[in-house]
Amino acid sequence: MNIQIQSIICTTDFSDASNYAVPFAVALAREMGARLYVSHVIDLSAATMYGEAVVDLTELQNRIKKFAQEETARIVGAEPVDWEPLISVGHVADELGRLAQEQGADLVVAATHGRSGLKRLILGSVTERLIRTLPCPLLVVQSPEAGLAQPGSREVRFKRLLVGCDFSPDSELAVEFGFHLARRFQAELHLVHVIVPSVLEELIKPAGPQKEARPDVRAELKTRLAALAAGEGRSGTSTMTALLAGDPPEELVKYAALHETDLMILGVRGRTLAEKLFVGSTTDRVVRRAPCPVLAVRPRTKKI
Repeated sequence: MNIQIQSIICTTDFSDASNYAVPFAVALAREMGARLYVSHVIDLSAATMYGEAVVDLTELQNRIKKFAQEETARIVGAEPVDWEPLISVGHVADELGRLAQEQGADLVVAATHGRSGLKRLILGSVTERLIRTLPCPLLVVQSPEAGLAQPGSREVRFKRLLVGCDFSPDSELAVEFGFHLARRFQAELHLVHVIVPSVLEELIKPAGPQKEARPDVRAELKTRLAALAAGEGRSGTSTMTALLAGDPPEELVKYAALHETDLMILGVRGRTLAEKLFVGSTTDRVVRRAPCPVLAVRPRTKKI
């Protein structure tokens, strides 16, 4: 699979947490030779965040756009990267989806504060909506409040990458991204599969009227992980595989912390509305708790 990252959109609302994602986007654009778009979506329903009282909407919108352009330029600074601002008005998730389609973005970068419990059920999370609706992969950078230290420079290096593998088509795409980035950054790649104990118990239970023992599921999964690591065109990458057991989001987060992972890569899989509201997808749950940035990948949809 030929993976190219030539166009990157980074979104910011000018908060400290949101601006924390900009260095990652700048560094990636510079490393990939990609064009960077720094996006700010103006939500006029929250005009007070700009220190404005709502009077004439047209005048207010023009004033906020000017402020957003100046603030965007300040955030990016004099970085040697090909970039331009994208200032628009509307709902953040909807606008970013539209802009990603319009610009043919290969990647969107955003920051998240993380939410759980009642606030998440009632208010939702822009980041989580983006994970499910963007037409391209999303790189989620946790804010310093989530436990990350402020970067000392605008240089981001991925030395150790983790890919969550469940052998689905979504996970296969994540693996492809993992190898692409590992080669680009000369990073160590960890392919990790998490067995859910209840599922494993069902798989190893004797089947059929003769109660014949089923094959060793763990051995089979280890073989499949090894096959992923040894796939065509994957030689030369330092690759490790791990088979874990437990709750997938919890185990992936613990593994990332233990091995000091710089980036986690996960495939995005659709779920029912009830699961999204009350359980959340593996990707959503990992994003809220991960000790490092998370790249949520999905097939690139064609421009309409």
